[in-house]
Amino acid sequence: MTPEDHAAVSRLLLSYFEGLHHADSALLRSVFHPHLAYVCATEGDELYLDLDTYMARVDKREPPAKRGEARNEAVLEIAFGSDRMARVTARMRMMGRDYLDFLTLIREGAEWRIVAKVFTYIPREV
Repeated sequence: MTPEDHAAVSRLLLSYFEGLHHADSALLRSVFHPHLAYVCATEGDELYLDLDTYMARVDKREPPAKRGEARNEAVLEIAFGSDRMARVTARMRMMGRDYLDFLTLIREGAEWRIVAKVFTYIPREV
């Protein structure tokens, strides 16, 4: 893919991490596709949500930023499958857990959006 595609996906991921850190559903809606599939693959905590249900949960949570949690995230991989499809592997630490996300992105026109978020987590020992 082009350097512009890589830069656009990288910018989207910065907004994604910022939205999670501040529990900002408006910012998160700007990075998610309206038909988002949100899937928790952690054994014993399997969960399948649509965008509106997930955003309602985000709106109810205390933001990690408000709790004084430092941002701790990394993009492990960005892979393009075509000019309209990409996959991102990311990790983050927040709310007492270490998360691993597999994000599937699609491009509609000039805009990249996350259409699927499949993740797992491991609770951190304090």
